[in-house]
Amino acid sequence: MLIEMKVLGLTIDPVTNTPIVILKDMDNNKAIPIWIGLFEASAIATELKKIVFPRPMTHDLFSEFLKSFDVTLIRIEIVDIRNNTFFSNIYLRKDGREFTIDARPSDAIAIALRANAPIFVDEMVIEKSRNVDFGVKISDLDKLKEDKIKEFLENLSVEDFGKYKM
Repeated sequence: MLIEMKVLGLTIDPVTNTPIVILKDMDNNKAIPIWIGLFEASAIATELKKIVFPRPMTHDLFSEFLKSFDVTLIRIEIVDIRNNTFFSNIYLRKDGREFTIDARPSDAIAIALRANAPIFVDEMVIEKSRNVDFGVKISDLDKLKEDKIKEFLENLSVEDFGKYKM
């Protein structure tokens, strides 16, 4: 079963510094985090904040292409998760004919936002994502934080003192 979702926002994974887009269902009962690339996060953020650049960015260009050729973006669907990778499809309509394009979820979301198209996630994907091991355990996070602090302190020089505001 497909569940309609909206982009709740973007955040950064504190361990990997990787952007995460958070999708939440319309009833605010279910949410799903999807790790994405920096450029895609930027494309999503600029659309959420309605920032317009003097020249079109890639997702804007794609959106304008669809409009120019009278193609309607019907919806996107995030349909699977395999080996910690999410899969999605973009559903389009042209002259009454519908067709589907495979896409990374981050790109599909960025384009759907520009077209005001609904975003759907297969319920199976939500369930599978709860059990996915994204490679980070709480004990690993604690160790990583400890290592980062040690590394920072070990690399401080005398010139660094007074440089950082507290």
